[in-house]
This record gives sequence, structure tokens and C-alpha cells, in this order.
Amino acid sequence: MEVRTRAPGKIILSGEHAVVHGSTAIAAAIDLYTHVLFRLPAPSENHESIELELKDMGLVFSWPSQRLEEAFTAIDIIPSTLETCSPDCLKLIASLVEEKNIPEDKIWLSSGICAFLYLYISVHRFKPAMVAITSELPLGSGLGSSASFCVSLAAAFLSLTEVISIADEKNGWLTLNKSNLEIVNKLAFEGEKIMHGKPSGIDNTISTFGRLIMFKSGELIQIESPIPLRMLITNTKVGRNTKALVAGVSERVFRHPGAMHAVFTAIDFISKELASTIETPATSDISITTRENKIEELMEMNQGLLQCMGVSHDSIVTVLRATAKYKLASKLTGAGGGGCVLTLLPTLISSTVVDKVVEELESLGFKCFKAQVGGEGLQICYG
Repeated sequence: MEVRTRAPGKIILSGEHAVVHGSTAIAAAIDLYTHVLFRLPAPSENHESIELELKDMGLVFSWPSQRLEEAFTAIDIIPSTLETCSPDCLKLIASLVEEKNIPEDKIWLSSGICAFLYLYISVHRFKPAMVAITSELPLGSGLGSSASFCVSLAAAFLSLTEVISIADEKNGWLTLNKSNLEIVNKLAFEGEKIMHGKPSGIDNTISTFGRLIMFKSGELIQIESPIPLRMLITNTKVGRNTKALVAGVSERVFRHPGAMHAVFTAIDFISKELASTIETPATSDISITTRENKIEELMEMNQGLLQCMGVSHDSIVTVLRATAKYKLASKLTGAGGGGCVLTLLPTLISSTVVDKVVEELESLGFKCFKAQVGGEGLQICYG
């Protein structure tokens, strides 16, 4: 039995950092995916291990099924589907991953491999299996690569059980009904908790359900864009410490409570206006251009306020200046301090101009991706 799954990454269009302080934010799926190929070999194949291949890195990890069963039986803890991984269970999984001698320059993979083992064992126990993973998403750049990883794995594992049923077919890929998507989302969230401790749940929700989501204080509202938005995503390749950036904003709030309250209030208005603008139908070139001009202005205002919070970076400013030369609007997405920058690609922009922008940015050492915003979420394909 074999199944393929793919789950998208995400961007924050508006409201990063401010959402922690009660403002509205908007997140969206992008058409860059993590792909999983999952196979349960037939007994006649005599395959007796659980194997994980990270194809992009040329790494393969394998655990004998019997070894895993003995290890979990010894501590009398076997994780159940949708159950939070207990400290003792996580400690055992971490020791099993540690045995694999992950290369020192890839040690950051450990938490993801721990999440893989938990997700697999909680669904299929110790059945031999082969799992291969590839991703179009840059890792650790704020595009939701870990959530995409967890969602695609959770869906793959559940899809070869009786839990999953098919809703409909789009472009050869199958989608799940809402109740099954919610089950996948819950399991993926448990994987995210292993990787990040206390994630918000926004990233895995976007990766599971797709589209665009407006969220505030735990409430999620799906919004629809009648016309696709296209973004150029520039990865500055500058690593950032999300916890330190979040703490820095909180410190600024402590020092300047009135000013920062005004900043968060302004971002709340920007996010709500952006949601309204995105949902507005546009039927002519003029109305489409007016709509996109408004989105550009809101992006620029949001970027200015993010700079007020102290979460910009020289690399981000370099991208802003480069795209501004072509009269394009850009803003950071996610934690800031490096990471990725969004640039709106207007409907009427020529491919020649886009190519020039990409060429200039990549000549500066950045990496660019063209992406459509607000598309499909999780999809699966059997066989």
C-alpha cells in the first residue's frame, strides 16, 4: 500500500508580532509544498524496519521494528493517535533518534525526526514502513516548513487507516472532508509541539486547510480571495532567533506602552482592511489595479510599523530598496530579523520585469520563489 501527500507552506500577510498583543493577523497558504511518499511493504518483501529518507539532504534513518517495540514495551508507554506525547515517551524517542548519529551540521533535524517517530508510532505502531520526504520550502525561514512537514506526515499515516475518507478530486490530487482535515490537523499539531514546545497552531491549520485565514485572540475566520494573489518571496538566508525578536517587542512595549499600543491598534486596522480588500471582487483591469494598489499601500504601512517594533534587518531593507526601484511593494513576513520578504506581483506586471527583479535580488545573494497565495491545503494521492 502506498500514498503520497503534499501540504503547503504559509506566509503572514499582516499582523506578525502584533497578534501576540491582541491585534488581528492574516496568514495564507502558498503553493510551495512538502511532499511525503509513504509505503507499507507487503509481508512477502521481508522489510523489517521503519525507514525515513530525507531526499533533499541525502540522509536515510532506519529503526528495526522489533527494536522499537521492545523499547516502548519496556517503559509500558505506547503513544495513541491524537494523544500528546508524554515526557517519558519523548525522552525515549529522543534517545532512539540520538542513536542515529545525525551529522553535527544537521543536528537541528533531531526534533523533526522525533516528531516523525511519534506521529508514525501513534498511528501504525511498529509496522515496517518506508517514508521519503522532499520539500520545496526553505527550512527555518518563517514559511511554515515544520508545520508542512507534520501535516503531510500526519495525513500520509492516517490515510492508510480507516480514519480517512475522500471528499473530491482536484488536478489528480484528492482532498479530505472537513472532519477528516480536523483530525489530521490535531495530529499534526502534536508533532508541532514536539518540534516547538508551545506553537500557536496557526501554521499547521493553514497547511491543513489552505486558503487565507484571519485570526485574533484564538478566533480563526477563513477569508476568500476572488482573484489569486501572486507574491515573490525572497529568502534573505539570514537566520533569526524568533524568541529573542518576540521578547524584544515585549521589552519595547514595557518601555513605551502608549506608543506601542498605538502601533498595535494601527496594525489591527490594517489587517482588517486588508482582509476586506482581498475579499472584494474585481472584474476589470482598472478595478484589479485599484485593489492591488490598496494592498500595496497596506503592506508598506505594515512594514513601517514592523520597523517601529525593531524587527527589521539590513538584509530586509536591502530587499525593500531593490524592489522599490521597480515600484513594487514589499514587507517582511514572520518573525523578521532576516528570514523572508514578500513582494506583491501585480496582475499586469510583465514577466520581463519579474525576471529582472529576481536577477537583481539573487545577484545580492538572496534566493527567490514565485508563489500563488491562498490556494489549496493538504492533498493526497493513492497508488
